[in-house]
Amino acid sequence: MCGTPDPVDELLDAAERGTSILADRSVLHFSHMPESIPHREKEQKKVTQSLLPILKHSKPSNLLVYGKPGTGKTLVVKKVISKIRQRVEKSEYPVKLVYVNAKNDSTTTGLLVSAGRQIGLDEGALPTTGLSTGEVFKRILASIIKGGHNVVLVIDEIDYLAQLILKTHKDTLYQLTRANDQLDSGSLTLVGISNDLKFKELLDARVLSSLSEEEVVFLSYDVAQLTRILEERVGAAFVPGAVEESALSLCAAMAAKIHGDARRAIDLVRVAGEIAEREQAPRVTDAHVREAAVKIEENKEEAVLRSYPLHEKMVILAVADSGGTSTGGIYAAYKKLCNETAQDPLTQRRVTQMLNEAEASGLVDGQIVHQGMHGRTKKYRITVPGQMIKKAFGDDSVLKDLV
Repeated sequence: MCGTPDPVDELLDAAERGTSILADRSVLHFSHMPESIPHREKEQKKVTQSLLPILKHSKPSNLLVYGKPGTGKTLVVKKVISKIRQRVEKSEYPVKLVYVNAKNDSTTTGLLVSAGRQIGLDEGALPTTGLSTGEVFKRILASIIKGGHNVVLVIDEIDYLAQLILKTHKDTLYQLTRANDQLDSGSLTLVGISNDLKFKELLDARVLSSLSEEEVVFLSYDVAQLTRILEERVGAAFVPGAVEESALSLCAAMAAKIHGDARRAIDLVRVAGEIAEREQAPRVTDAHVREAAVKIEENKEEAVLRSYPLHEKMVILAVADSGGTSTGGIYAAYKKLCNETAQDPLTQRRVTQMLNEAEASGLVDGQIVHQGMHGRTKKYRITVPGQMIKKAFGDDSVLKDLV
């Protein structure tokens, strides 16, 4: 009597037979650099023209590239930087092309250390810990002067750095944009990439005047443009006929609704493909795309929670612990958490700002409640499952015993 087929054996047998609808998964990874970037020819020219002086042994102007997420900003800048790097490697003109992502570093010091490593400063010359931001910056400038390096520093998601500066009151961006005033030899050009169209409102007027010497704005993709981008990626990533035309169109339409985000469109078709493959389905269908959209949204919320700085995590925990109370109750719960973790609490005003930011992200819901003769108050509640918070904060060394 034959038993039910073993699900593990089924998947392993299929893998051994090579019956996969995905031919090259790497094409759908966010780090993939395609040979061509459709619908971004004009932007590629503008970024290239801005950085052209470096090939003529001159310092380019500082450049600000901004637009909504998934509009090709990072892809275009990385492509231009890569092509310039290939050319300057053959030149005797000392050029250093440095790329850092402000979202990956929780402090301005960490970001500068990451840049310093790419300039050539090892652990001995630039320790990872123990130095002030000012000292790290000083050592980077000394290295540029000593080597006569002409550095192009690309800071991706620079809006995160601007927000961090706003919280810490450090003037790192001002120092970077004015670095050439302190250089006897070599130069430093800053290229900022921002997802936030209102990013410039966060900048000090002195920083704004020098950072945005040149600007390139990336507009959102429309449905037709997203469809073409997906067709190119799907053609390289999947076996022929593995994605139904309606499923591809649905991916493009869903992404177009969220400010024309090509990255989301590609993620949708990738996750939908993985779901279809796990089911051993011959093709990706509309149903797979809809299931992928739900899964991505859940993963996105968890990723946002993981990315929060410590005190913002504690505010989220305070909302969850206080169970639908007002700002005062949440602040009391937050101070209790600070006491348990030996942290100095922030002001109630700052915690209220964090609550508003969490509400804007959709992780917290705030409702105005009428209290009769006592007027109105706003009460907050968490919109994500408690299990997700535990999973997101479980790796935090400070909070792991509290979740």
